[in-house]
Amino acid sequence: MEENYQIETKCIQSGWKPTKGEPRVLPIYQSTTFKYDTSDQMGRLFDLEEAGYFYHDMVQVNGDEQILFFPSSYRRAIKYGQKDAANEILRTEVLSRLEKNEPVTVVTYPDALAEKVVSPKILSDRTLKLTVGQHIDTDEITKTLSDYGFEHVDYVYEPGQFATRGSIIDVYSFASEYPYRVDFFGDEIDSIRTFEVESQLSREKKDSVSIVPELAQAMDGDISFLSFIPRETVLWVKDLLWVRERIQIIHDEALSPQALTAYEGEQTELMNLERKLIDGAEFTVESLEFRRIDFGHKATGTPQATLKFNTSVQPIFHKNFDLVASSLTDYLQRGYSIYICSDSVKQTDRLADIFRERGDKIDFTAVDRTLHEGFVDHTLHCC
Repeated sequence: MEENYQIETKCIQSGWKPTKGEPRVLPIYQSTTFKYDTSDQMGRLFDLEEAGYFYHDMVQVNGDEQILFFPSSYRRAIKYGQKDAANEILRTEVLSRLEKNEPVTVVTYPDALAEKVVSPKILSDRTLKLTVGQHIDTDEITKTLSDYGFEHVDYVYEPGQFATRGSIIDVYSFASEYPYRVDFFGDEIDSIRTFEVESQLSREKKDSVSIVPELAQAMDGDISFLSFIPRETVLWVKDLLWVRERIQIIHDEALSPQALTAYEGEQTELMNLERKLIDGAEFTVESLEFRRIDFGHKATGTPQATLKFNTSVQPIFHKNFDLVASSLTDYLQRGYSIYICSDSVKQTDRLADIFRERGDKIDFTAVDRTLHEGFVDHTLHCC
């Protein structure tokens, strides 16, 4: 397979889980370093729950600095019109990081892809960038924030607010989990820090920040998410045809007469709902313009290369230590290495004590990480 990127692979795993009598591939667990000039990776999964598991595993293996989650901006199905403020922050953060051309991994799912996003140009035009050492008048900053729709308050506690106290400006961007505290020395930015809302204690120093307003009110140039990301992006897709069908269902349900009648969101949003969504055909056309890695039971189209994984899902023990000991002993006798993942050292220590008390000779390596599901790799002889 001829590609323009390099991959340093430590380990890529996958598992099988029966569903209605048929096996299907589980989310890929990867411990891989991707080297790209300008690109990001995206996991496309069946639904929110599975996407959440996939995101969790990716973060556990690779850390959370470059792994982002892109959810739907709605609390329930889009057709109900109930926005979720926390999800909108996550979406804005992803768009902001992508607009800066950062090499990130984005995990998402059909409901999120069905919604259009603001164009890169509008996002750039409505982003206030501040850097330590920059000379800028505080009045200019507060005027810009007001023009962007930020509310001037005494103390910030939610995105879309800013406060001023002497030489300090606190501002809560829609693209950040925590608000920023910008400290001035005259007209020069002396320091920028994130801080906790409740305790007001500083968390992390920043050399530069991008402050983004609420983008839902700036959707004049709305485009699909696939139109937003760079064309060098590699899509990791689980069942492209299902994703297309799901996006079409979301589109049709949200715009059905019954849904429009029962819509619980703002009436102004209801009037613009159709232009905020894409359909399955639009998604398909745009997705075919990208390089793509399909993982699952069957690829869409003719693949240039196929990777097969000789793995199986972790056995079910139901907290029965006889079954656990029997299974692990069998794997050890067959030459497998055993790794037990836990975010608590006490738990793995306790498990080792139980094996010793039972007289079981089971050697395992404790891993200070958690995965949503275990697996057995019959090629690497590990489980």
